[in-house]
Order: sequence, then C-alpha cells, then structure tokens
Amino acid sequence: MLNHFSLDSKDLWPQKPLAEVMRPKKIEDVVGQEHILGLNKSLQIAFKSKKIHSMILWGPPGVGKTSLARLMASVFDYHFIALSAVLAGVKDIRQAVEEASQIEQQYQKKTILFVDEIHRFNKGQQDALLPFVESGLLTFIGATTENPSFEVNSALLSRAHTYVLKPLEEKHLRTLLLNIPEIIKRPLDVSEEAIQILINFADGDGRRFLNAIDQALANQINKDHFFIDQILLNQVLQSQGRRFDKGGEHFYDQISALHKSVRGSHPDAALYWLCRMFDGGADPLYLGRRIIRMAWEDIGLADPRAIQICLDAVQTYERLGSPEGELALGEAVIYLALAAKSNSAYNAYNAAKDYVAKDSSQEVPLHLRNAPTQLMKNLAYGQRYRYAHDEPHAYAAGESYLPEGMKNPQWYLPTDRGLEIQIKEKMALLKSLDEQALKKK
Repeated sequence: MLNHFSLDSKDLWPQKPLAEVMRPKKIEDVVGQEHILGLNKSLQIAFKSKKIHSMILWGPPGVGKTSLARLMASVFDYHFIALSAVLAGVKDIRQAVEEASQIEQQYQKKTILFVDEIHRFNKGQQDALLPFVESGLLTFIGATTENPSFEVNSALLSRAHTYVLKPLEEKHLRTLLLNIPEIIKRPLDVSEEAIQILINFADGDGRRFLNAIDQALANQINKDHFFIDQILLNQVLQSQGRRFDKGGEHFYDQISALHKSVRGSHPDAALYWLCRMFDGGADPLYLGRRIIRMAWEDIGLADPRAIQICLDAVQTYERLGSPEGELALGEAVIYLALAAKSNSAYNAYNAAKDYVAKDSSQEVPLHLRNAPTQLMKNLAYGQRYRYAHDEPHAYAAGESYLPEGMKNPQWYLPTDRGLEIQIKEKMALLKSLDEQALKKK
C-alpha cells in the first residue's frame, strides 16, 4: 500500500535538515503535547494571554522542547539567547546577561534565556542565573531529559514552572509526514510498511523520525518524485536501539519496572522490560547483577534455588556472550517471577543492621568466648558453653547467644510460602524446646 503526498509547486528543496525547517511558526503548528497545549491547558493559556513565565521543559529527546522555547520568543516578541549547558559556563551566562541588558536599554525588549540540557549545569552555574531571573531581566527556559527534582537546584526549581513533555505518538509522526511535501516541494510516496519502520525507528522522537526521512530522501535518484519503501529504509538506516539512557532516569525507571514485575510475579512483563533494556544497549552483565540482587531480596529463603539459577545464568552469559547468553538471563527472570516470594531475610538483615548502628558495643557473653589460653580459661572464657551437637535434636534448648540482658528481637519472621513453610515449622519446634527448658529451670 502506498501513501501519496503531492504538491504542485516545483521550488527548490531546502538545504537545511527537515527537523530544522519544520520547527513550528505558530502554536497551531506544534505537533503533540496536547496535555499542555490543548484548549484551556496551562501553556496554551500562557500563549493566548501572552503572559510568559520562567519554566523547565522536561521530556525525552525530539519532542519539541527547543521548538517551544523558540516559538515563545517569536510569539511574545522577546529577544532569544540560547545556551547549551554542555559547552557553556558562568562566563557565558554573564555575556548573556550583558546582551539582555543592552537589548532592554536600546530596544525596550525582554529576553528569553534558553538553556538546553540544564541538568548539565553545576550548582554554581545554576545559582548564577537566579538574580537575573528574579529581577525580571531574563525569562529562563530550561530544557532537560533528566528529572529536574534531582538535577535542578531547588532555588531555581521554585522560580520556574515545570512542564512534562511526552514522546510523540504515531498520529503525531504521521502528521509530520503529511507536512513534508510542503517543505520539499515534491510529491512523496511512502509505503505503509516504510511508515511503520520509521515510526518504530523514531520511538517517539520527532527529530529522529525526520532525520531518518532526510537520509532516505538524500539517497533518491529521481529528485522530481520521491519514493520511500522498506527496501530503501533497510539500506539507509543503521540498526539502532530504542530510546534508552544508560546513565539517566529512563535507565533506572526500566530497572525499577523489571524488578517490580519480578516481585509482582508477572513473567511476561519482566521479560518485556528485560528485552527493552537489551534492545536499548544495556550491559547484560549489569542486568545480571541486578537479577542476582532480586533473588536475594525478593525470593530469599522461600526458594534458595533461585539464587543459584541467577548465578548460573550470569556465568552462562560470561561464557557465551551476546546474544546467546541473554537467553540464560531471560530464563532466570522467568524463574524469579514465578518463584515463591519472601523478603523476610531481607527485612531481618536491615532491622539487625539498624539496631547495631544505634546500639552501643555490647560485650560478648563469657560462655560464647573462645578460650585458647589458660589465662582465658581462668577468666571463665568458654565456661558453661553447651556443644549443640551433643544435645537432643542438635539444639541446646534454652541457651542464649545474645549479649547479656538483650531480649530476642525476632527480626527473622518466615512467611507461609515456599521453603519458608518448613523453616517456620523448624523455628516453632525450636521455640517449644526453649520453652520446655525454661520450665525445667
């Protein structure tokens, strides 16, 4: 099936990238972000009233953060200064302030200072913006792909409204495609299969979508009529994974989703997130380490086999590599998702660790101390110690192993799931033996 997009004009095709040429000139041209730009939505109201305010635009790449900032400068008739936090420093901020001051004095015009990747600025650089944002000399617009609550100073964050931008949906990308003939001034035929490839390749990133089309158009022989099909796209598009930030919030969001899917006993969801991360280029050995952690934390003693299966899966990956070794990690994730769950040992460990951190250093009871020398024996080290193997059930009923005067805290409380059912029964038996011994005393 072909999708035909035609135009009668024969003007020259612009030399700039499509993503640059197709930046919106008015608010109606913006594709996507209806949740903030739709009728009576917060940012739409700001545009309509022409009352601008400092803001942070938070969202993944290619969803229109820079385009929105430039559009505001145009609509509100503000001078526009753009900085990249990757390259800029305090010196660049000072120069921007001087430029904004001159523009205001000479032309009575306000300035928007747009800082791309604001999360890359350190605290000092972010603090340098504050006085000029407060004075009104600058209207600050920051763009970030990272959670601003972690990456932006609270002082700057409190002076700017945060807008969350979403990945572009299929309908938005198709709208961009419909607008391309107006830009290239040529008819364009695109097969439905090619459109789906482009949409999947873009993964919600409009710039990525348009850049892919740019590559396809550049490989055309007939410059009077463009045609894009599956064969052409396979030739021009390199194999790239989906949107995946190996060190940022998206990475930890997906790790969290994998862990919670395992904990929630949903093998399909766990496999989905695992494969999403494989597809995005995550290090399988890092994922293997996280999978081992899941076994200890969420399965624990309810099914100790889970821990060994995870260790074996990681070792298998180390021997086979990718992609064969990834199957072992996938099977381990399935096993964890379906295994009996218990965090009793995990909770017990954390409770004991917290207790020790707050408690004083209590003495080891004399009967538990080692006595390798005569002096130690004379000091009663090791006296009255009962050797458990010589006792019934190999258990010294009624014996205390805690510091003097410390009550049994009962940190470890096994569940009624998996192997812990038997552990719970064993602990109940030992408790009854202790009670019988205490009665005899």
